[in-house]
Amino acid sequence: MRVPESKNIALGETQQDLIIFLKQHHLTITKTRIKIIELFQESESALENNLIEKKTQHQFDRITVYRTLQAFLKTGIIHAIPTYSNSIRYALCKGDCNEHAHIDNHLHFICEKCGKTICLDKADISIIQLPKDYTIHKADAILSGICNVCKTAK
Repeated sequence: MRVPESKNIALGETQQDLIIFLKQHHLTITKTRIKIIELFQESESALENNLIEKKTQHQFDRITVYRTLQAFLKTGIIHAIPTYSNSIRYALCKGDCNEHAHIDNHLHFICEKCGKTICLDKADISIIQLPKDYTIHKADAILSGICNVCKTAK
């Protein structure tokens, strides 16, 4: 997963960069927040709650992981991706999201075999013609198919 960039706030690679990043988002610094941000940076795919819990080897309880994800959502660090199974996956936001607005109206691709979920930021989303006096606040679109790794695996 690519590291988001912003005019003012950038997510760096060192732990000190992560601390600065969290402070710039007005979040207190905790081991849980640092570890979960590191997981997002290391991942090439969106993450689910249970995967985060598994990757932290149960260092943090479920409530702490949930609250951390909610804080990241609220401050524009991550965005939620709905799935066909009604579970939610999370991915790092690009630099334009903040606590006031998520700018995450883009497509997502979910592999039907391995579940890998990626943001398709460069996909063009056509404008939908709504009836008069209707307003779109958010658009979620999911594409499913087979990823390149599963397609080449036999």
